[in-house]
Amino acid sequence: MNRVTQSNLLKLAAVFLTLQSVILTLAPAVKMRSLDADLRFSHWIALFVWGLLAFLIHRAIVKYLPDADPFLFPAAALLSGWGLLTIWRLDASNIGPRQALWLVVSLLVFLLGLRLSSQLVFLRRYKYLLLASALALVGLTLFFGTNPIGIGPKLWFGCCGLYFQPSEPLKLLLVAYLAAFLADRIALGGRMLAIIMPAFIVSNLAVLLLLFQRDLGTALIFMALYTILIYLATGRRRAILISIVFIALFGVAGYYFIGVVQARIDSWLHPWDDPVSGSYQIIQALLAIANGGIEGRGLGLGNPGIIPVAGSDFIYAAIAEETGLFGTVGLLALFILIIGRGFRAALRAPDLFRRLFAAGITSYFGIQALLIVGGNIRLLPLTGVTLPFVSYGGSSLLVSYVGLLFLMHISNHLDEEPAPLQNHQPYMLASGVLSLGLFVAALTTGWWSVVRGPDLLTRVDNPRRMIEDQFVRRGALLDRSDTIITTTVGKIGELERLYKYPDLAPVTGYNHAKYGQAGLEASLDEYLRGIKGAPATTIWWNHLLYGMSSTGLDVRLTIDLYLQFRADEMMLGHSGAAVMMNAQTGEILVMSSHPTFNPNHLNEIGQSLTSDSDQPLINRATQGLYPTGSVVDPFAAALFGEPSITSEELSNLHESMGFLQPPQIELPAAESLETNELEHFHVSPLQVALASAALSNHGVIPAPSIASAVNTPVEGWVVLPVLGTPARAMQAEMADEASLSFIQKGDNFWSHLGKASEGDTSVTWFLAGTPGNWQGTPFVVVVLIEEDNERLAERIGRELIVDAMSP
Repeated sequence: MNRVTQSNLLKLAAVFLTLQSVILTLAPAVKMRSLDADLRFSHWIALFVWGLLAFLIHRAIVKYLPDADPFLFPAAALLSGWGLLTIWRLDASNIGPRQALWLVVSLLVFLLGLRLSSQLVFLRRYKYLLLASALALVGLTLFFGTNPIGIGPKLWFGCCGLYFQPSEPLKLLLVAYLAAFLADRIALGGRMLAIIMPAFIVSNLAVLLLLFQRDLGTALIFMALYTILIYLATGRRRAILISIVFIALFGVAGYYFIGVVQARIDSWLHPWDDPVSGSYQIIQALLAIANGGIEGRGLGLGNPGIIPVAGSDFIYAAIAEETGLFGTVGLLALFILIIGRGFRAALRAPDLFRRLFAAGITSYFGIQALLIVGGNIRLLPLTGVTLPFVSYGGSSLLVSYVGLLFLMHISNHLDEEPAPLQNHQPYMLASGVLSLGLFVAALTTGWWSVVRGPDLLTRVDNPRRMIEDQFVRRGALLDRSDTIITTTVGKIGELERLYKYPDLAPVTGYNHAKYGQAGLEASLDEYLRGIKGAPATTIWWNHLLYGMSSTGLDVRLTIDLYLQFRADEMMLGHSGAAVMMNAQTGEILVMSSHPTFNPNHLNEIGQSLTSDSDQPLINRATQGLYPTGSVVDPFAAALFGEPSITSEELSNLHESMGFLQPPQIELPAAESLETNELEHFHVSPLQVALASAALSNHGVIPAPSIASAVNTPVEGWVVLPVLGTPARAMQAEMADEASLSFIQKGDNFWSHLGKASEGDTSVTWFLAGTPGNWQGTPFVVVVLIEEDNERLAERIGRELIVDAMSP
């Protein structure tokens, strides 16, 4: 029966890995959406070797260990194959082949080790010699150690491009020593302190040695293993409480005296405070998990390589990005299966040594898996340990398979009866706690991938969005006549944004790999990216098949490019803003902000723009705040019958004309700024334009809009909802009368020239609009010049209103 179960499980593992390999092969074609792409084939060699060795090991297990647990090897084989494909996908030229070589070595050692006696007498007999040898090797790294990357703790021995980490076998040998020592002492009897104290001393010597090496993750594992084995051997929960206090004290001391501990705890507690430096790894890991979502991007279709050391410390996040929540739950389920079957083997072991040894090995797998997964999902601080059977690292992989080999031998009971056990509770509790920890890790992964995922993916420090923009065509921004303002050009894999009318950059913003998003590119991103507006089935299908968004949707703006060009042309060389809108509908025809910049050249000028004293990145029409001065005279005349009003009336004017709230529009808008003197109340040009619209719209302030429609694949052009609502500011008769009273001789529109000064700063306002009795489309225009220049402000405003009224 065991033979059939193991065979069927290995076949399922082979099918899963084969499907993953097919996806990995086709991934470049899927990503480029063309069969001309360079397909990946090299990983098939590694998969073939995996399959051959798995078959040979299966035959050997049937022959030499016929009663061994049938679930352990298939679960480990699937994990190592899965890890190998992920590592190969990350780096097919270096660490992928290295991991494949280590996997071959590990499986051959496992295959040869199946011939050993299941009694494992040599481990018990030579426990002191084996542990002392391992400690000596670890100690020698203090003098002769190296680090494969050239920096950091020197924990490895290396030669000819191959490296071995002695602390990895030390974990297994420490478990063997503790199991043998405790089994022997308990059999002899005696006081409990005499039983556990020698083990405590030896274990802490190992921990101190690792602390000198700055191998803090392994030191933490040693403390946890010692705690579990003492608890299993004695059944006393006091050992757990004492160890928890000891670990807590170690953590506090490490935080204040060991820089790397402090850095890791700080990045764990406050990762968002330093997302580009100290917390970069964990932030990118969380972004990868969020990017994977529920079903993942597909092997080879995500961007896990963005995460530093994705093949080892953060391989869980790499798997999460490309296989999603489904994949990570499956991976954690495999570890829970190993924990359950490992403790089952422990409970059925024929003697106390093998019982403790099996439980220790299983705990080692569970603790290490929980530490690395918890670090990836911010459930625990980062420890730098590897994920057993999965992460890149030959030493870890080899030791994991040796541990599995011993576990397989212990589970091969044959005719031996389980040793007597008075209390099963410690074993059940240890197994349950480790399994519960991994279950909580699965829930936390779901939190980051499903609940927090959508918000995380919009962060400006998420480079995956910009990478995707190179492969998925982003929607265009068009003016009201469908003339292209901003579009995407190039071929798939090399797509880039082209700003055909760059003077509008403070409004349209930019979408850039380094500087993120701004303006309408940011606020309309979901439409332009195809996340919103496309059918749900199209979005789901593109995510499932390509691991990307669907093609972006074009958005039509209310901007009139001819009038916009006229405004920008006249504003050139001056600082200020001009806004022109349909006074009835609130559609913005012109939104000019100067000085401006060219977003096509952000790579060259981006850094200097952020420190430019002229602040060209600011959209002065919505974010600039300027003193009102006499610009409120037309509103005062409409509300109170004359421009000269009291302070209380001025305060009421600010409220009635909507100056106290920022306009609701698809752009960042500043709130008005109130000073001690009401006449120096600061507002934006858009706020003044909306207030002016009330004079031309019978007293009603319209809801502003700048994005009018989106071109959906099913319904065509669909009108976008307006964010705000119209508001009555004054009675229609009062507005109409005021607009007529401000018509200058020879004009057919009302206008007003206002000035304001504050300290050494002077600004000039010009307002104009169609009168209340105008039979055509009502317009208003507001011009703000950051200088005392009445002539320029009036010329710009007059030419714009005349052009609009007589097209």
